Amino acid sequence: MVVGLGGHLVLLLRTAAAAVRAHGDAEGTRALIEVLLLGRHLPHEHIVAGLATALRAGALTADAVALEARKAAQTEDEPAVDVPAPRPGAGSGTVTFLHEWKLNHLPPDTRPLPSVTHYDQLLRHRRAGGGDLREGEVP
Repeated sequence: MVVGLGGHLVLLLRTAAAAVRAHGDAEGTRALIEVLLLGRHLPHEHIVAGLATALRAGALTADAVALEARKAAQTEDEPAVDVPAPRPGAGSGTVTFLHEWKLNHLPPDTRPLPSVTHYDQLLRHRRAGGGDLREGEVP
């Protein structure tokens, strides 16, 4: 039995099987390992909630599980808010991928673009016979 998953092994195996079907053996297994490694930083209950939400939404990546687990942790810390129950037949909640969230929360990059003008001198070398040097030739 996988340590720390308790009775939720079926949920983990279902998620792993779906990830392998969606991404192939190597990537699906890698995603499963990344989900298991989340246990180093997140409580078991939150990981299970993240697994369930990501599986329902069809987001079969470790980033999606991590984000949903963190959302579960955040809602646990916040006071209860009266949220209307979802309508039958309505789609499940949306999943925000972690890389998209990170990109949306990065500060603007104000650095100037790098200059490559000092490399232009390498392109200007000419052969003694007047032709241009070819790649790999020594002047």
